[in-house]
Amino acid sequence: MKKKLFFAMAVTALSSLMLSCSSSDETEDLGDAKTVVNMLSNPVPINLTPEQQVFANDNNQFTLNFLKTVNETDLSGKSFIYSPLSITYVLGMVNDAATGQTERELEQTLGFHEGGIQAVNDYCKKLIDGLPKVDSDVTLNIANAIFLNKNYTLKSQFEQDMQTYYDAKAEALDFFDPSTLDHINGWCNEKTKGMIPFILEEVDPCMVSYLLNAIYFKADWTSKFDEKNTKEEAFTTENGTTRVPMMHQNVLIQYMKNDTYSAIEMPYGNGLWRMNVILPEEGKSIDDVIDCLKEDYENRSYRAHEVDLKLPRYETESDTDKAGGLINLMQKMGIQLAFNPYLSEIPNMATWNEQPVNLYIAMMRQKAKIKVNEEGSEAAAVTVAGLTSDAMGPSTPPEYPKAIFHANRPFVYVIREASSGVILFVGKFSGV
Repeated sequence: MKKKLFFAMAVTALSSLMLSCSSSDETEDLGDAKTVVNMLSNPVPINLTPEQQVFANDNNQFTLNFLKTVNETDLSGKSFIYSPLSITYVLGMVNDAATGQTERELEQTLGFHEGGIQAVNDYCKKLIDGLPKVDSDVTLNIANAIFLNKNYTLKSQFEQDMQTYYDAKAEALDFFDPSTLDHINGWCNEKTKGMIPFILEEVDPCMVSYLLNAIYFKADWTSKFDEKNTKEEAFTTENGTTRVPMMHQNVLIQYMKNDTYSAIEMPYGNGLWRMNVILPEEGKSIDDVIDCLKEDYENRSYRAHEVDLKLPRYETESDTDKAGGLINLMQKMGIQLAFNPYLSEIPNMATWNEQPVNLYIAMMRQKAKIKVNEEGSEAAAVTVAGLTSDAMGPSTPPEYPKAIFHANRPFVYVIREASSGVILFVGKFSGV
């Protein structure tokens, strides 16, 4: 029987040789085959300074803390997907205008260790410039925007910082005009290529400004799944079983296993973008996995394995309005003053009649969506913060150990960029 197995090689700054191979042409036979080296687009890794690498590592801890907080808060048992990096960008813009303890809380919670406004801005700028260039075969768009109540004026330093470090140009709009809602939501729809068509149900005329971030990601697997090998199979949920379309291939990828979970790294494009799928071991829960990840995420010991891989084809969308509210989640994680109309210290964003106004975050929301199929993944997120004033009303591959990884029960996943380690999306698939 003729069999085909295609290997792809990507050498990255943070990992050893990664090879992947496509599934067999035969539905039931996923066996051995000859090696073919696939020359992919050249990677362009991000060169972070030592301080920025600490930021990246600890902002990932913010991501894992967010994952734990959402999982504990949302008791529905349903799948979810969020982008803590999108939250980081919105709060990074707020941080630029903050002072005192409010600034310290923002920076500490986000993993920036009171690094200061300039260091946070430089880090955010490095990612905006670098992440979209990592892989020419992967589409990544990061966009920021400021929609300002026309009765207010941005302070010149804040406006300059937003353009310089966040590529965010402010627009002054009439918050009483119904067309303003369509304009803001139209920005969301455009920046996420229709995945997030709206973020606001209404524009509050009392708001001074809406700060927004949008992230859009689309990438093909380095080793695509063959649709002929996708079958309806049982998936164990927390309350029984259901059936899901399960993709299947035999692939040479990075794999690891410990007492709590097993995990794989599925590369996209040239290998610098990856999805990590983390599956609890029998008798362990998603909570156990998240607790373990928080302790050892940066110290995982992956090794190349030939993996008999099954992964559900799925779509998930989430909205923090249905998960306890994003402000509530941020407060649980340690940001208090920025949401307090009496104690917030955000004086450096805007003026009213040439008089400075102190702002606080009165509303905050994120919507996110992901599609995972045989070709790859498409994901998007939009985060909005509404601020108002307290004053207002190539050779023969070696032999590798074999492993089986069948994601047929709830699992956690992240999408990250390898050269910086930055996580863009984090989610849970529960089968419901």
